[in-house]
Amino acid sequence: MSIDLIAAERFVHHTARLLERHIFTALVHGGPIDRVRAALRPYQNADGGFGHALEPDVRGPDSQPAAVLQALSILAELDALDDPITGRAADWLLTISGPDGGVPTVLPSATGQPRAPWMQPVTESGFLTFALAGRLWQSGIDHPWLRSATDWCWQRLDDDPDPAGYTVKFALDFLDSVPDPRRAAAAVERLRPALAADGSLPVPDGVDGERVRPIELSGRPDSPSRALLTERQLETDLDRLERAQGADGGWDFEFLHWSPAQSVEWRGVYTVNAVAALARNGRLELPGADRRLLDSIGSAG
Repeated sequence: MSIDLIAAERFVHHTARLLERHIFTALVHGGPIDRVRAALRPYQNADGGFGHALEPDVRGPDSQPAAVLQALSILAELDALDDPITGRAADWLLTISGPDGGVPTVLPSATGQPRAPWMQPVTESGFLTFALAGRLWQSGIDHPWLRSATDWCWQRLDDDPDPAGYTVKFALDFLDSVPDPRRAAAAVERLRPALAADGSLPVPDGVDGERVRPIELSGRPDSPSRALLTERQLETDLDRLERAQGADGGWDFEFLHWSPAQSVEWRGVYTVNAVAALARNGRLELPGADRRLLDSIGSAG
């Protein structure tokens, strides 16, 4: 098998947002990270949060936790979480945090705005708290929201006897970053029953056959979550990812395509992530890439 990198780049320049174009250039050609930062900033609102369909499944202008996660994940990919964006986003998370320390998955401001069917406004804290806390632990920031959110994450892991779907995926994001290796390793092991025999994670109530794949569950070779996966599971999944490049040069996603814009935007994101994952795992050589950037890019899964 082989990856057509020229076709992938053509796809990105033909269909992807300016943001993903600059990320791709930074990854493949060692292009300037400052251009990615500049493309990211217009998505940030005056309150410090992010909106404007930065997360393609919630498309309104107002700040949403899922869009903040997208922003922090991009900065993590660029090893750029020291950007002031991070502190402002953490301040915003504190303003929407509940008494338990967590944050809702979707805020009421999404009501009446274009969004995916699963992006329904709620009041209780949800699984995005795991992933957001994980990104902030990667940043090294000392912030009151992170301390309270970490307490929420540990408590939720202790209280939920049978987590499934994206709760597991985002919990692994947290456990891969929180600086408590012994406790994290034990919690990772307790999540093992949620995985299928091939190392993938079934998604309840998703489209037929929808699942989170092994390479998406554990993006970094040195992460605690890799303990859940065998070498054979990883190699089989990398084979699958190679084969998944489309005739147009891009990669597609497995969850619901509910909007033309959402479909185009997620395909750009998934194409950049696929190239990063294949390169990071030895399936693709990117001679123009910064090695440090390559090791971190795509770690958000």
